Amino acid sequence: MKKNIDYITIDGRGEHETFRDCITQKMKELKTGQGIHVIKDFEPFPMYKMMEEKGFDHLVEKISDEEYHVYFTPKEKLKKIPMGAHLNLEDSKIEKIVNIKLRYLNGVISREDAKRELAECCDKITAQEFAICEQYLQEYGISDEELAERMDEILDIFGDLLEGNMLKLAPGHPIQTYMDEVEAIRKLISEMTDKLQQKFIKNEWMELYDKLEEINIHFSRKQNQLFSALERKGFDKPSKVMWTLDNQIRDMIKTARNYLISDQDEAFLKLQDELIQMIEDMMVKETEILFATSMELLSYEDFVQMRKGDDEIGYCLIDNPKAFGPFSQQEEKKENEMDFLSELTNLLQKYSMVPPSSKDEQLEVTQGKLTLEQINLIFKHLPVDLSYVDENDIVKFYSDTKHRVFPRSKGVIGREVRNCHPRESVSTVEEIIRAFRTGEQDKAEFWLEMGDKFIYIIYNAVRDEQGNFKGVLEMMQDVTKIRTLSGTQRLLSWNDNKKEESVVNSTQHENPYNITEDTIIGQLVKEYPFIKNFLIGLSPKFNKLKNPVLFKTMSSMATIKMISERGDIPVTEFIDKIVQEIDNKTKIQ
Repeated sequence: MKKNIDYITIDGRGEHETFRDCITQKMKELKTGQGIHVIKDFEPFPMYKMMEEKGFDHLVEKISDEEYHVYFTPKEKLKKIPMGAHLNLEDSKIEKIVNIKLRYLNGVISREDAKRELAECCDKITAQEFAICEQYLQEYGISDEELAERMDEILDIFGDLLEGNMLKLAPGHPIQTYMDEVEAIRKLISEMTDKLQQKFIKNEWMELYDKLEEINIHFSRKQNQLFSALERKGFDKPSKVMWTLDNQIRDMIKTARNYLISDQDEAFLKLQDELIQMIEDMMVKETEILFATSMELLSYEDFVQMRKGDDEIGYCLIDNPKAFGPFSQQEEKKENEMDFLSELTNLLQKYSMVPPSSKDEQLEVTQGKLTLEQINLIFKHLPVDLSYVDENDIVKFYSDTKHRVFPRSKGVIGREVRNCHPRESVSTVEEIIRAFRTGEQDKAEFWLEMGDKFIYIIYNAVRDEQGNFKGVLEMMQDVTKIRTLSGTQRLLSWNDNKKEESVVNSTQHENPYNITEDTIIGQLVKEYPFIKNFLIGLSPKFNKLKNPVLFKTMSSMATIKMISERGDIPVTEFIDKIVQEIDNKTKIQ
C-alpha cells in the first residue's frame, strides 16, 4: 500500500453477491488521493485484470492462506522529466513500459508475465525508450542500488524487443572512439579466454593485465566526459548505475592482479570467468543502451566540446583518434606550418644540404654494412624464431616473424625471463642460465611434438671475445618438413609450395550448407533459428547464449571457429554436429 493514499476498505470474505457491484460503485466515488482496499479469503486473481483495465495498479499482502489484502491504486500519469524534453517519444508507450517494470520490480508480476505483457504492448523498444524508462523509475522509489543489482533481469525481460542500433560514425567522433575501445577490449578478453585453456605462465598474464588496466582510462573518460554531458540533459542513470558496475570491475581487476603478483595462481584463475563476464556485461550495456541514447540526447556541439577534453584523459588500447569538429584558426595554421617544414626538409635532403635520416644510415656490423631497416628485415625473414636474454636475465629482443611457433608481444621486453615460462619449467630455465653463466655448458637442446608439428629448440650461451657471459640466445624452428627430407634435390622446384597451399585449402570443411569456420553465427541462426537452442544444449559453456541482449551483440561478429573454441569442441567436429542437426530438422518426415 502507498502511504499517501487514503484507502476505502471493502471486506469481501464469504459469499457476497453484490461484491462486484460494490467495487464498481466505490471506483465511481473515489476522490483524488483515494484507493480501494479489498479483503478476501482467497487471492482475487479475476479482479486484477478488470481493475487494470479501469486504470488501477495493485499490491497484494498475504496474511494467511485464508486472508488476502489487495490495495488498488489509480495509476499515476507520468510527469515529464527533464530528459524527456530532449527526446521525441510516445508518452503512452513509455507509461506502459514503466508500469510493467514497476510491477515486476515490486513483485506484483513474474518475469514471464512481464515478458508477455511487454510483447503484447510493444513490437519493439528503442534504446532511448529503455533509457528514459530507467530514469522514470526513481520517481517511484526504485533505488539506484536495486536497479544496478537487477539490471540483468530487466534486460532479459526486454529480450529481442530491444532494438539494436548499428552506429556508423566518423572517425574521431567521441562515441565512435568509445566503440573502437569496446572492440579492442573484446579482443583482449578473447585473448584472456584463450589463455585460460593453456598452461599458466605468469609473465603472459602480466602482459594481458598491463593492457587490461587501460580499461580504467575508458571508465575515467566515460565518467568525466560522457556522463557529465548526459547529466546536463537530465539523464543521470548511467552515472549512478553504470558507475557502480565500472567500479566493481576496477576493484576485481585490482584484486586479480594482486593474486597474480603474490603467486596465488588458483585464486587468480578462479576469478577470471567472473571478471570476463562482468566486462562483457558492461560493454553490452554500453553498446545497446548508453551510446545509442547519447546520440539522441547530445548535439553535435556537445560532441565537439567533449572531443576537446578527451585527449587530456587519454584512450584505452587504441591510438589517439582523429580530430572531430571544425579546426580553430590556430590549429589550422599549425598544421600548415608542419606541412611546410616537412616539404623543406625533403628539399634540403635532396640536395645533400642536411645529413640523411637514421633510416638510411649504414652501420658497421661484423661482416659488412647494413642499415637499421635492413637489419630488421633480415630478422623478420629468418626461418627460425630468435629470442635474446641478457646477462641480467632480462628479455631484450625477439624476432617478429610471421611464422612464430609461440606468440610474443612487446610487453615481454624488459621482463625477467623466469616469468616467461610455466612454473614447472622455471627450474629448468634457471639451471640452463646457471650452467651457461659458470661456463659448465654452452648449449641445451629440446624437441617436442605439437599436434602434427615437430619443434626443435636450442639455447646457446652468448659470450664476448674475452669469454664473458653476455646472455642466452634461444632459437626455435618448426622442423616437421626437414625431418621428412631424403635423397637429393638439385633442381629448382615450386611443387612443395603448391602442395602446401593445397593442404591449407583442403582444411576447409565442405558440406551442403556451405558452413565454414568463418560463418557468422547470427547469419546461421537467421536461416536456421533452431540452431540457437541446439548450441545451448550442446555444452554448458554456451549457456550465455540464453541472454538475448548478449546474443544479439555477439551474433554479428562471432564466427563458428570462435564459438567452437569457447566450447572446447574441435571446429570440424563442431561443424559436423551443426550439419547433422540441420539434416535432422529439415529432412522430409
